[in-house]
Amino acid sequence: MPAKLSVNLNAIAMLRNRRDLPWPSVTGLGRIALAAGAHGLTVHPRPDERHTRHSDLPEIRALIDDEFPGAEFNIEGYPNEDFLALVEKHQPEQVTLVPDDPAQATSDHGWDFVAQAAFLTPIVRRLKKGGFRVSLFSDADPAGVNAARDTGADRIELYTGPYGSCHSDSAKAAKELEKLGMTADAAFAAGLQVNAGHDLTVDNLPALAKRIPALAEVSIGHGLTADALEYGMAGTVGRFLKACGW
Repeated sequence: MPAKLSVNLNAIAMLRNRRDLPWPSVTGLGRIALAAGAHGLTVHPRPDERHTRHSDLPEIRALIDDEFPGAEFNIEGYPNEDFLALVEKHQPEQVTLVPDDPAQATSDHGWDFVAQAAFLTPIVRRLKKGGFRVSLFSDADPAGVNAARDTGADRIELYTGPYGSCHSDSAKAAKELEKLGMTADAAFAAGLQVNAGHDLTVDNLPALAKRIPALAEVSIGHGLTADALEYGMAGTVGRFLKACGW
């Protein structure tokens, strides 16, 4: 089965937040994405709410529950107590933990699973006890995969930023792709499932899907939102689904 597509709504939220106005509607565009075949919606509610606002979360949860019960809600963020409280309140199907500093513009690296095992393990245990599937943001480094598994997580999400940045250098892209593939291979061998996200496009997704055919999910925001300005949200979701292999 091809990788499922989760549409990250943060770029839409950032555009909305440029004005004190309710449009573009984060939930409304999420509805269009799901109706067009997306398998889920992702948000990263940062403490300063510069992208997704906390007030968006109950609306997205209700959208999925009421209109698209087969879809999934994925909330990602740095696991401080405020974030964990949001997760426990809004009950996403998946929680993706990222090692972001709150001031970062975007997620740009994965966890050091060995160094941060003592921090992550009780958090993963708490989330698993609450019934959540847990994914951990990971660099393309096979050496850290066993430590990720030992936290109790279900999945890793491969940080594909370095691969996405090679859009004009095919040789470098091939090297970055193989790093991702080797990390995914190690994760599968360790019993983990694998997601991926960051700077993925309709151009670089097919090669990723071919190298990692058992990829569970891709979470895409910036590239998908940029394309939606040209092709519309529904048309863009269709293009990305095709790039995933659907």
